[in-house]
Amino acid sequence: MRGRITIMLMALVMMSCSKNALFQESGIDYSYGRKLSHEMIVLGNRLENPYKTENIEKALKSLYPTKADRVDVKPTNIYVRFLPADEHEYDMLAAMGIELVDHPLDYDVLVEGDWYHDPSVPEGNVTWQYAVVAPDFSFPPVRYEVIDECYIAENDKGTRAADGIDWEEVERRAFMLTGNGDRLEQPDTKGPSKVQPSGRITIVDENASGGKPFGVAGVCVSCNSFVKFDKAYTDRDGYYTMKKSFTSKLRYRLVFKNEKNFSIGFNLVLLPASVSTLGKSGPEGVNMTVTKDSEGKLFRRCVVNNAAYDYISRCSSADMGIEVPPSDLRIWILNGMDASSAVMLHHGTLLSSDKLGSFFGKFASLLKVFMPDITIGTKGIDSYSEIYSSTCHELAHASHFSKVGKSYWNNYIFYIVESYLTTGGMTYGDGSARGSGYCEIGEMWAYYLESKMYKERYGGSFPSFGTSFWFYPQIFRFLDDRGISCSDIFNVLGPSVLSRDALKSALLSAYPARRTSIEQVFSRY
Repeated sequence: MRGRITIMLMALVMMSCSKNALFQESGIDYSYGRKLSHEMIVLGNRLENPYKTENIEKALKSLYPTKADRVDVKPTNIYVRFLPADEHEYDMLAAMGIELVDHPLDYDVLVEGDWYHDPSVPEGNVTWQYAVVAPDFSFPPVRYEVIDECYIAENDKGTRAADGIDWEEVERRAFMLTGNGDRLEQPDTKGPSKVQPSGRITIVDENASGGKPFGVAGVCVSCNSFVKFDKAYTDRDGYYTMKKSFTSKLRYRLVFKNEKNFSIGFNLVLLPASVSTLGKSGPEGVNMTVTKDSEGKLFRRCVVNNAAYDYISRCSSADMGIEVPPSDLRIWILNGMDASSAVMLHHGTLLSSDKLGSFFGKFASLLKVFMPDITIGTKGIDSYSEIYSSTCHELAHASHFSKVGKSYWNNYIFYIVESYLTTGGMTYGDGSARGSGYCEIGEMWAYYLESKMYKERYGGSFPSFGTSFWFYPQIFRFLDDRGISCSDIFNVLGPSVLSRDALKSALLSAYPARRTSIEQVFSRY
């Protein structure tokens, strides 16, 4: 337990990057999803699952009494629930590609929400996880219970084209026979009754793009009707299209596991990727525009999602030319904190210190199960630009981590924590303690890149983020203005660059033709 506490406490203070704030479109329907709850789901009565094999058989016999006996309806899926004992068992399931949801799929939902915790499971433990798996699924050593064997015609690997059965109509009949007819979409005589959901998810940044909506990029849109699932990732402009077709009303949600291989967590229940419900709608799909007036969690998640998508996309050699943050990056949004951090816990950093006990406090449970790499503190922040800025800063740290590795980062963390404790809460200390060079180089880089990305997005003068501290991100801005690019600067930030003098030497060695500019800026700062 002491090890978990130590890690949690370190996360609260490590590399806390507090910053002061710097700073409609008509004809758009902003109403969809505005009244949805993003708290805990409230369940109603259990429903009869129309996809249960025996219910499909009854529907088949009802429609085709003479053919039913000649059609072999074998289960295509198993509806099951798992109870992971800890984060390792959850990760084991997630690594198998299973789509896990934290609430049962065969219950009426009285109040929509983002999460559910089974009352039979102790608070702080991973709750039951519901999934649909193949009949030949190899169950790992995780507690599980089979709920139903199911038949979904689109998942049947056998050939159904020649059996003369209208499986779409069988599905509809199964809904009616199980008392779920009110969930069916009424057939349109002018078009097909079964459609592929599609739509667009957008967001508004009032200070960019002229305030016009633009896409929530790379996020997963998931939908289901009972045990029939599908999901699709939005493209850069926010458009998505499902592969499967549906005939009934669906429940839609955004799952913040991005195609760029990062996830945004924390839902009051500890899961790697947060979920924001989009509510119930027809099978044609949903369109939604998120604004700062939308539900707060949804807005913040979408902003962090887009900032991270933008940052990772721009790391390419065709743009900024820097290393991407490590894959499977876990980002947490902590609304009760005003500081952000790049602790990189999920990627193996570690610090032990008995001095941290006094910081335990109300955040004790946050790191008990899933350790984050980045935390974004949003207390008192409600603007797109501020959240975007903080996210870029921490991702700049994550790129630096990719280059220098865990040993460097552990020393970095140690300096931050020791300085915080010995100076009475000064975020970066005063630069006099042993190991200050790790902080100096790391923060110069992160504040410089944050400022650069902010200016390129919002225009205006180059922001002065970080210039009030004892280190000087102005050095990188000066070099950038004189033709030493962001990529050039990042190239020299290797594990041996542990001080300003080492940085100067590395720059002079790498870019001898720029000696005058390099000497000039280091003599100024």
